[in-house]
Amino acid sequence: MSAHSAPATLPDPAGIAYRAAFTPPFWSGSGAVERNIELITWAESIGYRDVWLADRGGVDALTLAAVVLGRVQRIRVGIAVVPAYTRTPAVFAATVATLADIAPERFALGLGTSSERMIEGWHGLSLDKPLARMRETTELIRRMLAGQKTEFDGATLHSHGYQQPAIQSSVPILLAALGPRMLDLTAEVADGVILNLFPLSVLDTIVGHFRDAVARHRRDPDQIEIASRFQVMVTDDAASARNEFRYQFAPYYANPVYNSFLSAAGYPEEAATILEAGRMRDWKRARDALHDELVDSIAVIGNREQCLERVQRYVEAGITTPVLYCLSDDPDVQRDTFSTFAPANTGPSDV
Repeated sequence: MSAHSAPATLPDPAGIAYRAAFTPPFWSGSGAVERNIELITWAESIGYRDVWLADRGGVDALTLAAVVLGRVQRIRVGIAVVPAYTRTPAVFAATVATLADIAPERFALGLGTSSERMIEGWHGLSLDKPLARMRETTELIRRMLAGQKTEFDGATLHSHGYQQPAIQSSVPILLAALGPRMLDLTAEVADGVILNLFPLSVLDTIVGHFRDAVARHRRDPDQIEIASRFQVMVTDDAASARNEFRYQFAPYYANPVYNSFLSAAGYPEEAATILEAGRMRDWKRARDALHDELVDSIAVIGNREQCLERVQRYVEAGITTPVLYCLSDDPDVQRDTFSTFAPANTGPSDV
């Protein structure tokens, strides 16, 4: 299937339709690669069309993508997301060309600015001019993948004399976006957008803003993918699932980028508390600021019917690729959760 094709229609009895996608648990250390392969192979067998790997340390997502693409038959592998600051465009282009050669039409590159914690803390780099960096990284990668020799001087990047053979298959580039300016840039230069960790109350606003920007740039909306990662757990113990979300994602909202987004999304008091608590390393206070109503507006938690209904709401609003990440570290809960949304279990599919 072309990376630019419309999402597969995978209906369940309630009428939900979506492109089935998931993110594995964030495994690292000895045996992590084989654990990923086992889960991804199983997911492919029940009809999943995509796996989106996270690049968050411990295991290199792009290296893992090469292994996965060599071991599965149909599934598309995406990265959500690689920080644009941690690799040069020439390194990106060479890596993407290699992955495209391993599995033509089955790789998608997701780029993001990441966060101050990762870029400045982990890598010792400066998170400067994120809009310019994303624009220039995307432009340079496209030129390199097209086989052009570089003569480029931008505000954040420079490249002269680099050239590699043009790739023969399509590799979509998706950009992670939260705020209006990054959504606008994505609508202009990318093949799709990757959303994450937004309250349900701003769903229609975000998708509407992005669609308006796509139209303003005179692009075909049917060729633009709208992906979003969702933190999901199919369970009858909602309280425990909410706590899992708090433990895993309170630190995200302590980062200025996500914190500002949470404030703008209608939760300024909660955002201010989390930011201050994060600075003080008071993670209990930060978790407490993610009260039940807020967690329930971000995560997809509940029984099978409740979770299916919630994802259907996202799909109806325009999310073409809901990427499901299970909050539980219990393998049985993970498989139950992913099985809930699998085409093989929810209805007929053309997989």
